[in-house]
Amino acid sequence: MTKNIKPEISIVIPVYNEEAGLQDLFTRLMDALQKLNRSFEIILTNDGSVDKSYSILKNFHARYPMNVRIIDFLGNYGQHMAIIAAFERSKGDIIITLDADLQNPPEEIYKLLQKFDAGYDYVGSYRANRQDTFFRKYVSRLINWGREKITHIKMKDQGCMLRAYSRNIIEKIVESKEASTFIPALAFHFSQNPTEVEVRHDERAYGESKYSLYMLTRLNFDLITGFSLVPLQLFTLFGIVISGISGLFSLYMIGRRFYCGPELEGGFTLLTIVFFLLSVLILGVGLIGEYVGRIFQSVSNRPRYVIRSILEKN
Repeated sequence: MTKNIKPEISIVIPVYNEEAGLQDLFTRLMDALQKLNRSFEIILTNDGSVDKSYSILKNFHARYPMNVRIIDFLGNYGQHMAIIAAFERSKGDIIITLDADLQNPPEEIYKLLQKFDAGYDYVGSYRANRQDTFFRKYVSRLINWGREKITHIKMKDQGCMLRAYSRNIIEKIVESKEASTFIPALAFHFSQNPTEVEVRHDERAYGESKYSLYMLTRLNFDLITGFSLVPLQLFTLFGIVISGISGLFSLYMIGRRFYCGPELEGGFTLLTIVFFLLSVLILGVGLIGEYVGRIFQSVSNRPRYVIRSILEKN
Protein backbone atom coordinates (compact mmCIF):
# COMPACT_ATOMS: atom_id res chain seq x y z
CA MET A 1 0.00 0.00 0.00
CA THR A 2 1.49 3.35 -1.01
CA LYS A 3 0.92 6.51 0.90
CA ASN A 4 -1.38 7.91 -1.79
CA ILE A 5 -3.84 5.02 -1.58
CA LYS A 6 -6.68 5.46 0.87
CA PRO A 7 -7.12 2.26 2.90
CA GLU A 8 -10.46 0.46 2.82
CA ILE A 9 -10.15 -0.60 6.47
CA SER A 10 -8.76 1.10 9.57
CA ILE A 11 -8.10 -1.13 12.57
CA VAL A 12 -8.09 0.84 15.83
CA ILE A 13 -6.51 -0.73 18.93
CA PRO A 14 -6.04 0.96 22.33
CA VAL A 15 -3.02 -0.38 24.23
CA TYR A 16 -2.34 -0.14 27.95
CA ASN A 17 0.31 -2.38 29.53
CA GLU A 18 -0.13 -5.24 27.06
CA GLU A 19 3.53 -6.13 26.43
CA ALA A 20 3.05 -9.86 27.00
CA GLY A 21 0.52 -10.37 24.21
CA LEU A 22 1.33 -7.67 21.65
CA GLN A 23 3.56 -9.80 19.44
CA ASP A 24 0.96 -12.56 19.24
CA LEU A 25 -1.75 -9.98 18.56
CA PHE A 26 0.18 -8.35 15.75
CA THR A 27 1.15 -11.62 14.09
CA ARG A 28 -2.41 -12.91 14.08
CA LEU A 29 -3.88 -9.54 13.06
CA MET A 30 -1.55 -9.14 10.07
CA ASP A 31 -2.29 -12.68 8.95
CA ALA A 32 -6.07 -12.14 9.23
CA LEU A 33 -5.98 -8.81 7.38
CA GLN A 34 -3.80 -10.07 4.53
CA LYS A 35 -6.27 -12.89 3.92
CA LEU A 36 -9.06 -10.32 3.41
CA ASN A 37 -7.44 -9.01 0.24
CA ARG A 38 -8.30 -5.40 1.12
CA SER A 39 -6.10 -2.39 1.75
CA PHE A 40 -5.77 -1.56 5.43
CA GLU A 41 -4.06 0.48 8.09
CA ILE A 42 -3.55 -0.32 11.78
CA ILE A 43 -3.64 2.50 14.34
CA LEU A 44 -2.45 1.61 17.84
CA THR A 45 -2.78 4.14 20.65
CA ASN A 46 -0.39 3.74 23.55
CA ASP A 47 -2.50 4.96 26.46
CA GLY A 48 0.31 5.81 28.89
CA SER A 49 1.65 2.27 29.28
CA VAL A 50 4.34 1.89 31.95
CA ASP A 51 5.70 -1.43 30.66
CA LYS A 52 7.49 -2.13 27.35
CA SER A 53 4.36 -1.81 25.21
CA TYR A 54 5.47 1.37 23.44
CA SER A 55 8.85 -0.11 22.50
CA ILE A 56 7.08 -3.09 20.95
CA LEU A 57 4.70 -0.79 19.09
CA LYS A 58 7.62 1.21 17.68
CA ASN A 59 9.06 -2.04 16.37
CA PHE A 60 5.77 -2.83 14.59
CA HIS A 61 5.87 0.56 12.89
CA ALA A 62 9.51 0.06 11.86
CA ARG A 63 8.62 -3.28 10.22
CA TYR A 64 5.44 -2.04 8.47
CA PRO A 65 5.74 1.76 8.20
CA MET A 66 3.14 2.00 5.41
CA ASN A 67 0.47 0.07 7.30
CA VAL A 68 1.08 0.75 10.99
CA ARG A 69 0.64 4.09 12.76
CA ILE A 70 1.35 4.67 16.46
CA ILE A 71 -0.17 7.36 18.69
CA ASP A 72 1.66 7.82 21.98
CA PHE A 73 -0.29 9.53 24.78
CA LEU A 74 1.48 11.63 27.39
CA GLY A 75 -0.47 9.85 30.13
CA ASN A 76 -3.30 7.41 30.74
CA TYR A 77 -6.52 8.99 29.44
CA GLY A 78 -8.65 5.86 29.18
CA GLN A 79 -9.69 3.38 26.52
CA HIS A 80 -12.33 5.55 24.90
CA MET A 81 -10.04 8.57 24.52
CA ALA A 82 -7.44 6.28 22.98
CA ILE A 83 -10.03 5.15 20.46
CA ILE A 84 -11.23 8.71 19.76
CA ALA A 85 -7.66 9.85 19.04
CA ALA A 86 -7.32 7.05 16.49
CA PHE A 87 -10.75 7.83 15.00
CA GLU A 88 -9.67 11.43 14.41
CA ARG A 89 -6.66 10.25 12.40
CA SER A 90 -8.14 7.21 10.64
CA LYS A 91 -8.47 7.16 6.85
CA GLY A 92 -10.43 4.00 6.08
CA ASP A 93 -14.00 3.76 4.82
CA ILE A 94 -14.66 1.11 7.47
CA ILE A 95 -13.19 1.54 10.95
CA ILE A 96 -12.94 -1.48 13.23
CA THR A 97 -12.15 -1.36 16.94
CA LEU A 98 -10.36 -4.27 18.56
CA ASP A 99 -9.08 -4.85 22.11
CA ALA A 100 -5.42 -5.78 22.52
CA ASP A 101 -6.04 -8.70 24.89
CA LEU A 102 -6.96 -11.23 22.14
CA GLN A 103 -10.17 -12.30 23.84
CA ASN A 104 -11.88 -11.19 20.64
CA PRO A 105 -9.78 -12.95 17.98
CA PRO A 106 -8.64 -10.88 14.96
CA GLU A 107 -9.72 -13.82 12.81
CA GLU A 108 -13.35 -12.80 13.47
CA ILE A 109 -13.01 -9.46 11.67
CA TYR A 110 -14.27 -10.96 8.41
CA LYS A 111 -17.72 -11.50 10.00
CA LEU A 112 -18.13 -7.76 10.53
CA LEU A 113 -17.05 -7.00 6.97
CA GLN A 114 -19.58 -9.49 5.60
CA LYS A 115 -22.33 -7.48 7.32
CA PHE A 116 -20.96 -4.25 5.85
CA ASP A 117 -20.99 -5.82 2.39
CA ALA A 118 -24.66 -6.64 3.01
CA GLY A 119 -25.44 -2.93 3.45
CA TYR A 120 -25.20 -2.23 7.20
CA ASP A 121 -23.42 0.91 8.41
CA TYR A 122 -22.69 -0.14 12.01
CA VAL A 123 -21.91 -3.70 13.05
CA GLY A 124 -21.76 -4.55 16.74
CA SER A 125 -20.88 -7.95 18.15
CA TYR A 126 -21.77 -10.18 21.05
CA ARG A 127 -19.62 -12.87 22.60
CA ALA A 128 -20.37 -16.56 22.12
CA ASN A 129 -19.55 -18.76 25.14
CA ARG A 130 -18.18 -15.79 27.02
CA GLN A 131 -14.98 -16.70 28.87
CA ASP A 132 -15.47 -14.64 32.02
CA THR A 133 -16.41 -15.31 35.63
CA PHE A 134 -20.03 -16.01 36.53
CA PHE A 135 -20.14 -12.75 38.50
CA ARG A 136 -18.97 -10.65 35.52
CA LYS A 137 -21.41 -12.36 33.15
CA TYR A 138 -24.35 -11.94 35.56
CA VAL A 139 -23.56 -8.27 36.24
CA SER A 140 -23.13 -7.67 32.51
CA ARG A 141 -26.56 -9.13 31.73
CA LEU A 142 -28.12 -7.00 34.47
CA ILE A 143 -26.42 -3.84 33.17
CA ASN A 144 -27.42 -4.60 29.58
CA TRP A 145 -31.03 -4.99 30.66
CA GLY A 146 -31.03 -1.76 32.68
CA ARG A 147 -29.29 0.22 29.94
CA GLU A 148 -31.82 -0.84 27.31
CA LYS A 149 -34.75 0.09 29.57
CA ILE A 150 -33.31 3.52 30.40
CA THR A 151 -31.64 4.59 27.14
CA HIS A 152 -33.46 2.44 24.53
CA ILE A 153 -30.04 1.58 23.07
CA LYS A 154 -30.23 -2.03 21.93
CA MET A 155 -26.97 -3.93 22.27
CA LYS A 156 -26.79 -7.57 23.27
CA ASP A 157 -23.29 -7.15 24.68
CA GLN A 158 -22.08 -3.61 25.38
CA GLY A 159 -18.73 -4.90 26.70
CA CYS A 160 -17.61 -6.40 23.39
CA MET A 161 -15.39 -3.85 21.62
CA LEU A 162 -14.99 -5.75 18.34
CA ARG A 163 -17.17 -3.39 16.29
CA ALA A 164 -17.19 -1.86 12.81
CA TYR A 165 -18.27 1.67 11.91
CA SER A 166 -18.81 3.45 8.61
CA ARG A 167 -16.78 6.57 7.81
CA ASN A 168 -19.95 8.69 8.10
CA ILE A 169 -20.58 7.52 11.68
CA ILE A 170 -16.96 8.08 12.70
CA GLU A 171 -17.07 11.65 11.41
CA LYS A 172 -20.19 12.34 13.50
CA ILE A 173 -18.57 10.84 16.61
CA VAL A 174 -15.48 12.99 16.13
CA GLU A 175 -17.59 16.13 15.55
CA SER A 176 -19.49 15.59 18.80
CA LYS A 177 -16.36 16.43 20.85
CA GLU A 178 -17.82 14.78 23.94
CA ALA A 179 -15.37 14.65 26.85
CA SER A 180 -17.02 11.59 28.40
CA THR A 181 -19.06 9.18 26.34
CA PHE A 182 -19.59 5.55 25.36
CA ILE A 183 -18.61 5.12 21.71
CA PRO A 184 -20.79 2.10 20.79
CA ALA A 185 -23.89 3.83 22.17
CA LEU A 186 -23.06 7.08 20.39
CA ALA A 187 -22.60 5.18 17.13
CA PHE A 188 -25.99 3.51 17.61
CA HIS A 189 -27.61 6.96 17.70
CA PHE A 190 -25.86 8.02 14.50
CA SER A 191 -26.39 4.83 12.50
CA GLN A 192 -29.17 4.32 9.98
CA ASN A 193 -28.90 0.57 9.55
CA PRO A 194 -27.21 -1.13 12.55
CA THR A 195 -26.86 -4.85 13.18
CA GLU A 196 -24.96 -7.30 15.38
CA VAL A 197 -23.06 -10.51 14.78
CA GLU A 198 -21.90 -13.28 17.09
CA VAL A 199 -18.12 -13.60 17.50
CA ARG A 200 -15.83 -16.03 19.25
CA HIS A 201 -14.60 -15.17 22.73
CA ASP A 202 -11.37 -16.70 23.99
CA GLU A 203 -9.93 -16.93 27.46
CA ARG A 204 -7.48 -14.21 28.39
CA ALA A 205 -4.02 -15.57 27.57
CA TYR A 206 -1.96 -12.65 28.90
CA GLY A 207 -2.27 -10.33 31.87
CA GLU A 208 -5.43 -9.27 33.67
CA SER A 209 -8.48 -7.20 32.77
CA LYS A 210 -7.81 -3.45 32.90
CA TYR A 211 -11.44 -2.80 33.87
CA SER A 212 -11.94 -2.94 37.63
CA LEU A 213 -15.41 -2.94 39.19
CA TYR A 214 -15.02 0.79 39.82
CA MET A 215 -14.12 1.50 36.18
CA LEU A 216 -17.07 -0.56 34.96
CA THR A 217 -19.34 1.40 37.30
CA ARG A 218 -17.93 4.69 35.98
CA LEU A 219 -18.45 3.54 32.41
CA ASN A 220 -22.10 2.79 33.06
CA PHE A 221 -22.60 6.14 34.81
CA ASP A 222 -21.27 7.78 31.65
CA LEU A 223 -23.53 5.64 29.50
CA ILE A 224 -26.72 6.33 31.45
CA THR A 225 -26.18 10.04 32.17
CA GLY A 226 -24.84 10.68 28.67
CA PHE A 227 -27.82 9.25 26.82
CA SER A 228 -30.85 9.65 29.04
CA LEU A 229 -32.59 11.97 31.51
CA VAL A 230 -34.61 9.07 32.89
CA PRO A 231 -32.61 8.83 36.17
CA LEU A 232 -33.36 12.47 36.96
CA GLN A 233 -36.99 12.07 35.97
CA LEU A 234 -37.38 8.94 38.10
CA PHE A 235 -35.77 10.69 41.06
CA THR A 236 -38.14 13.63 40.62
CA LEU A 237 -41.15 11.31 40.59
CA PHE A 238 -39.78 9.49 43.63
CA GLY A 239 -39.34 12.83 45.41
CA ILE A 240 -42.95 13.76 44.65
CA VAL A 241 -44.19 10.45 46.07
CA ILE A 242 -42.02 10.75 49.21
CA SER A 243 -43.17 14.34 49.73
CA GLY A 244 -46.81 13.23 49.51
CA ILE A 245 -46.28 10.39 51.96
CA SER A 246 -44.35 12.70 54.33
CA GLY A 247 -47.18 15.25 54.19
CA LEU A 248 -49.79 12.61 55.02
CA PHE A 249 -47.62 11.25 57.80
CA SER A 250 -47.22 14.75 59.26
CA LEU A 251 -50.99 15.28 59.24
CA TYR A 252 -51.41 11.90 60.93
CA MET A 253 -48.88 12.80 63.66
CA ILE A 254 -50.55 16.20 64.27
CA GLY A 255 -53.97 14.58 64.54
CA ARG A 256 -52.58 11.89 66.83
CA ARG A 257 -51.09 14.54 69.11
CA PHE A 258 -54.45 16.33 69.42
CA TYR A 259 -56.39 13.15 70.14
CA CYS A 260 -53.84 11.14 72.15
CA GLY A 261 -51.63 13.86 73.59
CA PRO A 262 -47.78 13.95 73.53
CA GLU A 263 -45.97 10.60 73.66
CA LEU A 264 -42.41 9.56 74.38
CA GLU A 265 -42.35 6.45 72.20
CA GLY A 266 -41.65 6.50 68.50
CA GLY A 267 -38.20 8.10 68.63
CA PHE A 268 -36.55 5.17 66.86
CA THR A 269 -39.16 5.22 64.07
CA LEU A 270 -38.67 8.95 63.58
CA LEU A 271 -34.87 8.51 63.47
CA THR A 272 -35.22 5.76 60.86
CA ILE A 273 -37.39 7.98 58.68
CA VAL A 274 -34.90 10.86 58.99
CA PHE A 275 -31.97 8.61 57.99
CA PHE A 276 -33.94 7.27 55.03
CA LEU A 277 -34.80 10.75 53.78
CA LEU A 278 -31.19 11.87 54.22
CA SER A 279 -29.93 8.91 52.19
CA VAL A 280 -32.41 9.76 49.43
CA LEU A 281 -31.21 13.37 49.51
CA ILE A 282 -27.55 12.31 49.24
CA LEU A 283 -28.42 9.98 46.35
CA GLY A 284 -30.17 12.85 44.57
CA VAL A 285 -27.23 15.21 45.08
CA GLY A 286 -24.88 12.57 43.66
CA LEU A 287 -27.12 11.99 40.66
CA ILE A 288 -27.38 15.69 39.91
CA GLY A 289 -23.62 15.92 40.39
CA GLU A 290 -23.09 13.39 37.60
CA TYR A 291 -25.00 15.57 35.15
CA VAL A 292 -23.38 18.79 36.39
CA GLY A 293 -19.97 17.12 36.08
CA ARG A 294 -20.66 16.28 32.44
CA ILE A 295 -21.62 19.92 31.81
CA PHE A 296 -18.43 21.09 33.51
CA GLN A 297 -16.30 18.80 31.35
CA SER A 298 -18.02 20.08 28.23
CA VAL A 299 -17.62 23.79 28.98
CA SER A 300 -14.13 23.71 30.53
CA ASN A 301 -12.65 23.34 27.02
CA ARG A 302 -9.62 21.43 28.28
CA PRO A 303 -7.91 18.99 25.89
CA ARG A 304 -9.38 15.53 26.27
CA TYR A 305 -5.93 13.98 25.83
CA VAL A 306 -2.36 15.04 25.10
CA ILE A 307 -0.29 13.30 22.42
CA ARG A 308 3.44 12.96 23.01
CA SER A 309 4.27 11.70 19.53
CA ILE A 310 2.85 10.06 16.41
CA LEU A 311 4.74 7.50 14.37
CA GLU A 312 3.60 7.36 10.77
CA LYS A 313 5.01 7.37 7.27
CA ASN A 314 4.96 10.88 5.81
